[in-house]
Amino acid sequence: MSLTPIIEKLKNAPRSGNQPLLVELSKNETLQIYPKSIHQIDGAYFFIARRNEKKYLFISRARDSRTAFSQFEGKELPAVSTLSCCPLHHQNAAALRELFDFTRPVLIGLENSFGLGDRLGLANPAHLRAIADTPWRAILAQQSIRELERTERTADEVMDAATWAVFQEDYQKGFGADADHVKNTGHIDRMMQAGFTFFTLDPSAFVVNEAAQLPDGELSDRMNALPWNTLADTPESLLARYEGRTFRLSEDFDIHPTVDETRRALVKYGAVIAHAANLYHHLENSYRSRPYEVELSVDETDSPTTPFEHFLVANELKRLGVKLVSLAPRFVGDFEKGIDFKGDLVLFQKEYVKHVKIAEALGPYKISIHSGSDKFSVYQAIGALRTGRVHVKTAGTSYLEALRTIAAKEPELFGEILDFARRRYDIDRATYHVSAKLEQVPAAQDCAVEDFLRLFDDTSARQVLHVTFGSVLTHKDITLKPVLKNRILQTLEKHEQAHYENLERHFRRHIEPFLQ
Repeated sequence: MSLTPIIEKLKNAPRSGNQPLLVELSKNETLQIYPKSIHQIDGAYFFIARRNEKKYLFISRARDSRTAFSQFEGKELPAVSTLSCCPLHHQNAAALRELFDFTRPVLIGLENSFGLGDRLGLANPAHLRAIADTPWRAILAQQSIRELERTERTADEVMDAATWAVFQEDYQKGFGADADHVKNTGHIDRMMQAGFTFFTLDPSAFVVNEAAQLPDGELSDRMNALPWNTLADTPESLLARYEGRTFRLSEDFDIHPTVDETRRALVKYGAVIAHAANLYHHLENSYRSRPYEVELSVDETDSPTTPFEHFLVANELKRLGVKLVSLAPRFVGDFEKGIDFKGDLVLFQKEYVKHVKIAEALGPYKISIHSGSDKFSVYQAIGALRTGRVHVKTAGTSYLEALRTIAAKEPELFGEILDFARRRYDIDRATYHVSAKLEQVPAAQDCAVEDFLRLFDDTSARQVLHVTFGSVLTHKDITLKPVLKNRILQTLEKHEQAHYENLERHFRRHIEPFLQ
């Protein structure tokens, strides 16, 4: 049989949604084709479809086609000899990126953007449905080195999941790929090899959090011990540029650093500036022919980033030739994982405006909101300002929406996840900013099935489930077989539509405050 008329009909059908459509190839062979995934090149049709509940890439060639597409690994279906069924693995994703430009990441630049981290590799299609009709840009392949290690995924797997998502949803606006929280040149090389284009530099290990309390003598010693060769400066020269001077950043905003303020900020962030410059210059020197853009993260500190600290860091990096596309300060208030902002929103808004003015004066670059999941009150506060450029990073909230789907569709599995997360919480919370009280999160046996969904409205339960993702996904039995991960993925694949609907609804809540 010829698939061409069927594919043409699907391709030209109204495409407001992307529900898979049933196509019968023979009595024993059916496909569920995602209509938006149908693309034509060199006389062949490429599309994604479900076959026996599993997704594949299909290539439908004309009988007289001279293009074999041998770079793709797959098998011809008995029912249609010109139709190849190809697994969604790395070799085929890489081949797809060579054929279709829009499946490769691009630079996003200064446009407002959302980081849409996907720890399971199944959420990006729904992310795209949430953001596609907005002016915001999507950064899909967003994963930190810590997340890769905790989920036992590879950078290639993250990139490939984004590739399949944009192909399935026919998203051709261009997406970014964020190598998040890279701490050394090895991290950069690892992520660059996988094709990432956005590098979030994380020099948090070099922050001197105690700088504000150091006695004068130790402060001077610490200042003199900074890597001045890397900074291409001397203590005297740097201090002279700031101490007692006034920096006008806008008509209504000046910065006047005192002598003490300058020295303490320098000690706190001097090594940060040097390390960030080293990482940037590694990118610059090693990957001249590759596209990349850079964000600096200074949000993982014990105290909020003051306007002058932001100014000092950004100004010195600019002097050293570092070009930023975004910078993530540590804001006032608490940005805990998986829940809304805790703190004074009026004060946050005032400080945010100052950070925006610094970014506009020294860049321009975007202000980046880390731990951005579920910070709905912050989105309202920023959206109401209608000023500046912003990037919002999310990841954990997508994992929670996956668990919400499981709680609704497979409550027995969710109960196992809940109890395992409770056992792991006190260990896994160590590297996350959370305040959940374990005693406030019930065990599965103490919940009725209908109570499971209510847990997603409880701040403690959300955080317990949020920070234990790595342990849940890598928990193995004595044969080293995953105990929970495969069942989680199978459940989400089985109930894909419910999973997508939960994600799309949740992320519209994230985006809409910025669109008012």
